[in-house]
Amino acid sequence: MAGIVTTDSTTTGTDAASIGGQPGAPIDGGRAIDWSRTSADYATHRPGPPPRLYDLLAALGVGGAGQRLLDLGTGTGLVAREFARRGAVVSAIDIAPGQIAAARESARAEGLAVDFAVAAAEAVPFADASFDAVVASQCWMYFDVERTLAEVRRVLRPGGVLVTTHFSWLPRAEPVARASEALVLRLNPAWQGADWSGRIAAEPAWAAGRAGVAAMFWFDAEVPFTRASWRGRMRACRGVGAALPDADVAAFDTALAAWLDAHTAPTFTVRHRVDAHVFTPWPPVSASAAPARA
Repeated sequence: MAGIVTTDSTTTGTDAASIGGQPGAPIDGGRAIDWSRTSADYATHRPGPPPRLYDLLAALGVGGAGQRLLDLGTGTGLVAREFARRGAVVSAIDIAPGQIAAARESARAEGLAVDFAVAAAEAVPFADASFDAVVASQCWMYFDVERTLAEVRRVLRPGGVLVTTHFSWLPRAEPVARASEALVLRLNPAWQGADWSGRIAAEPAWAAGRAGVAAMFWFDAEVPFTRASWRGRMRACRGVGAALPDADVAAFDTALAAWLDAHTAPTFTVRHRVDAHVFTPWPPVSASAAPARA
């Protein structure tokens, strides 16, 4: 399945990035999230988006050879490294030192030149007008929108764009994902990442009056896993390795291993939905506000 929506679409739905339907509300009830605690599993088991995402973005002028690109909330650098492989000049930041350490090691092992730095999206450590595109993959929901948008606007060159993307399993279509979420909720009932509907909004709620949607698309992908790699992927979940005490992470992993042994083949796929929005990150100018033609 796939879909493309242009800026004249009236399609509506729940934002892929929304958490609990309350913009600005604390994520997971304010429970502490430390991504550095799960960097090893994240780097080893968490797959990056499929190549088709980058192909479609390239068709929209994002991520081409020589383009200067900033990846916000880079994690272990999955997206940053793929853009670098495709010839972009990439800088990337994350607030978690453990994630940046893992990202640097992975880039070094591949011989990729990516400028990684520990920094928040609300305080980008780069000069004005430094980038042609700013990308935020699976992380925009964690940022202070007003402060981050101010930084995005500051570091973009004229004509630059902001891209948000997500790569999310579909629990309502996938028994493996649904059962795994249920096990997370047993140990972390405050986790708000479960039971995503799969709906993608043509214009995310946060963008109204702040940014214009130049283009968006979505598609589904079957992502292959082994039992061991799915366990690692789930340990790298925000609701597990980044939030739970070590003993609870181990208990979760034991329960998930037993469920997988009973219900899956040694290898299987889990359907994911990939989406992207390309924004001009300034408030749209209404027709009534535009100067009259002589």
